[in-house]
Amino acid sequence: MKIACYIRNTTVFEQVRATLIRSGFEPAHYDSETALLRSLQRNTFDLIVIDIAVMPRDDDSIFSWLNFRTGNRTPTLVLSPLRNAELAALALDSGADDFVVRPYEPIELVARINALLRRCAPVNIRRTIEYAGFSLNRENAKFTYLDRPISLTSREFSMAWLFFSSPGIYISRETIGAVIWSADSEVAGRTIEQHVYKLRKKLVVDGEPVVMIRTAYSQGYRLEMCAGA
Repeated sequence: MKIACYIRNTTVFEQVRATLIRSGFEPAHYDSETALLRSLQRNTFDLIVIDIAVMPRDDDSIFSWLNFRTGNRTPTLVLSPLRNAELAALALDSGADDFVVRPYEPIELVARINALLRRCAPVNIRRTIEYAGFSLNRENAKFTYLDRPISLTSREFSMAWLFFSSPGIYISRETIGAVIWSADSEVAGRTIEQHVYKLRKKLVVDGEPVVMIRTAYSQGYRLEMCAGA
């Protein structure tokens, strides 16, 4: 059983690794979101473990990826040293299957992993998004504003879904490139900029922007309401 571990802290990973190996699992270590997403494009895992050491910042887009992963049924367990109900709810609502506070008893972690593997059934995938009058339907790739259709290409729709699923959260170029183009930011950077530019134009309704995609050089892009909208 192969388990992908996105854990930035080496000491924490070694503790998790020891527990997993003793139980017959094969852990693979990823210390960055980009490394994890690239590997998931090429490899198959039985489980994903993600460690969230601090409350997520605006540029932490791992939750956007969890929400976006269409058709990916790999169970995901989130670890955190924070006894925070808000963080636990965010992780679970975004698509994680379990949330475990550390430090943990190794026997409990293994039991929770085995439970996830036993009930490895299709994840309830979000089908629609409603935000600021806009509506996205994943079934037919339909995008509307107040029931008025807006034409998007397939990749523009994928990008819109990523932004509208996590309004107010910065999404890095690495995440956008890995999720939509299966490429890193250097390869897809120019393409990402062009698609963001085109999507911005289509978010203007009757000459007035309702929402906007803001750019932060070091953080990426985020969707936010326009003033007065």
